[in-house]
Amino acid sequence: MKFIVSSTYLLKQLQILGGVINNNNTLPILDNFLFELNGSDLTISASDLETTMSAGIEVESDSEGSIALPARLLLDTLKTFPEQPLTFVIEDNNTVEISSSHGKYALAYADGAEFPKSVALEQPMATTVIGDLLATAISKTIFAAGNDDLRPVMSGVFFQFHSDGLTFVATDAHKLVKYSRSDVSANDAAEFIMPKKPLNLLKGILTGSEEDVLIEYNETNAKFTFKNTVLTCRLIDGKYPNYEAVIPKENPNKLVIDRTQFSNSVKRVSIFSNKTTHQIRLKIAGAELNISAEDIDYSNKAEERLSCDYQGDDMQIGFNSRFLTEMIGNLSADNVQLEMSLPNRAGILTPIDGLDEGETVTMLVMPVMLNN
Repeated sequence: MKFIVSSTYLLKQLQILGGVINNNNTLPILDNFLFELNGSDLTISASDLETTMSAGIEVESDSEGSIALPARLLLDTLKTFPEQPLTFVIEDNNTVEISSSHGKYALAYADGAEFPKSVALEQPMATTVIGDLLATAISKTIFAAGNDDLRPVMSGVFFQFHSDGLTFVATDAHKLVKYSRSDVSANDAAEFIMPKKPLNLLKGILTGSEEDVLIEYNETNAKFTFKNTVLTCRLIDGKYPNYEAVIPKENPNKLVIDRTQFSNSVKRVSIFSNKTTHQIRLKIAGAELNISAEDIDYSNKAEERLSCDYQGDDMQIGFNSRFLTEMIGNLSADNVQLEMSLPNRAGILTPIDGLDEGETVTMLVMPVMLNN
């Protein structure tokens, strides 16, 4: 088995696939990349058993075979090469010899047959979306997903596909984001919960991509196919909470404000808040928003006044500034609207502008009790 490949091209593909590999694997074979050669087509795969990703690249070769090469060693070596062709040759003593214009390097390989096979999806349903649209949906929601191992369903992003649009939801019980697109649809209604790791990988690869992504899914697994790459992952098992029930329907108090100004003000004032609660107070009266925070233990306090457009009763409401900052930071609008009903009911944050046609974003943040 022998093939010739460009060093930078190979490195670029391996760096993307390397995101799948865990630092501490239970099976030693998972510390490797699987190389499967079939003539001039080389398929490289990486897996952590839950997620498997493969990329196909073109090489100069007329042989075939499959071997597993140590990922860390290979990546560290390739990073040091300038652009040049590298020749990989399988030797009899269970090593691979890599020849460059500078010298030769031998590394031991494992048998490719030991590498776990990717799951084949039986009778999957399928939907096609544009890569950048999927990446946007992931980045707008994934930050709101939880990290609680006791509630695994909330540690992923909930995908809802139906004939009149696609919806993506994430929540950790303190904040919730619902991102919908009415300009894309699925033939069959389906819902499933995607874990964070494969979503972060997809977000990194697909941002800015105009390629179509084929999403296939069944009860247990999902598969994403685009260009020369295939990612298969196990879905999170369980029933997602009824998120519609927690979104308040009647919100008579509406505040519209410049997003950047609001964000900067919240960040500044929150520096003076209590370090465990991160609590800030919003006091709204007429066309004025007063943002304040206090850390009684250290006699620190801050207060800022902003002008805003407000319709509703005068009110005071408390929020965790970290959640609020994170949510405002994930919107790209110039102006945002905060809708509220009562100081103990969730506030709804939505962008006023900056959305594509068919795109809607609803963010929900739970208030904290104010100690007057």
